[in-house]
Amino acid sequence: MSEDNEIMTIGQVAKYLQISEITTYRLVQDGKIPAFKVGRGWRIKREDLNEFIEKQKCGESF
Repeated sequence: MSEDNEIMTIGQVAKYLQISEITTYRLVQDGKIPAFKVGRGWRIKREDLNEFIEKQKCGESF
């Protein structure tokens, strides 16, 4: 599996972005970071997370 196809949890994304899990949940809930539910937990594809980061670098705010 390539790194772009990696599936991350909210906790992993929060740690990767160096933000709180609450902020990560809010970004997911607001649709800023594309995510999907597996059972009761959210999952984020690293590829989608990288797109979110690139948008932030281009000046979009969350």
